[in-house]
This record gives sequence, C-alpha cells and structure tokens, in this order.
Amino acid sequence: MARPARPAGFDFTTHVRAVAEDAVGRLPELAQIDLSRVAFSFSQARQRVSYGLQASLTPLRFRGGSLTTRRRGREYTVERVLDTGGREMLYLLTFYLPRFLDAPFREKLVTLFHELWHISPDFNGDLRRHHGRCYAHSHSQREYDEHMGELVDRWLALSPPEELFAFLHLSFDDLRRMHGGVYGRRIPRPKLIAIAGHQRAS
Repeated sequence: MARPARPAGFDFTTHVRAVAEDAVGRLPELAQIDLSRVAFSFSQARQRVSYGLQASLTPLRFRGGSLTTRRRGREYTVERVLDTGGREMLYLLTFYLPRFLDAPFREKLVTLFHELWHISPDFNGDLRRHHGRCYAHSHSQREYDEHMGELVDRWLALSPPEELFAFLHLSFDDLRRMHGGVYGRRIPRPKLIAIAGHQRAS
C-alpha cells in the first residue's frame, strides 16, 4: 500500500526535532531525555510581533510524575497524547510560528535549550523543579537563560553537522520562499480532566 504523499514545503517539526536529538546525544546534561516520548508541535502565533512566547513545554504528568493532582478538593488527570504508533508521550514541546523562526539564530537555539532544560532530570513527565517560589526558572530567569547560552555554545563547539541547523539561520518568510511553505505536526494543548467521584464534601 502506497504511503500518502508528504505535503509540499518545509517540515519544521521534523527538522527542529533533529536538532534536539543531536543536542541530547552530545550533552551529558540532557542525556536523561528520551525524545521518543516528547511530542513536537507548532502553533500559529496570533500576532506577528517580535515579542511574546516563542515556545512552551507542557508536562503530561504532575509533581513527581503522578498521573493525578488535586485542586480545590477535586482530583484531575491530564488528557493523554499519543504518537502515531500509539505510544504515550510524557511532554509536549510547542513552537509558535512565525515568531520563533523570526528570532535571531542564537535566540532560537537558546529557546530550544531553555525548553529542553525544563524537562525533569528524572524524565517522569514532570518539570525540573528549582527551590523557591519560581520553581520553573529558579530565582533568576536571566541567569537561567545565561546558563542555556552556555549550553548552546558548548553544543556548537562540539561541531554538530551545520546542515542540521542551517534552517535556523533563516526566517519564516525565507523558508516559505525557498520551499513553498512551512508545515509540521499540530497537537492541541492537552486539557485537564476531572476524575468523577473525588470531590471533597463541603
């Protein structure tokens, strides 16, 4: 049986995943990440402006890798995300286009590493949790991003194939002109699902 024809254009999510796979394979700080259980997606940014969210990592488990959490007396789970083979994902990494691709080259890499670093060292579907109230970015997001810049520099110093990340030197419009379009996998943000029968008595 013939496979369906791939759409014309540049497959963004496949290419950005390949960059992540190379980084995870080269840097011991990221070695715990199993990218076969990280879904890559893109979403269209509402406004084409330089500021705003470029990417986000959605954990598909709760604290400590739990399948459930309790909020305001009710217990919740999260909608499952499966790959095309039916394997359950632990994280969803979403890029907002064209904003991400319109950023400078180094900023794109820092953003990618920033989101990968959010993945728990235990790779259990939870976030990496720092001490204090700002558990996602530690006490200083500036220092967090500086650390990501150091990781980017170390990765580039290891001489990954330039053709692997060459597309990150281009803008969204550049890629669209060169390839006739930009496409990739789109995965809606999973919803919280209330578990029946777990509401606390008032």
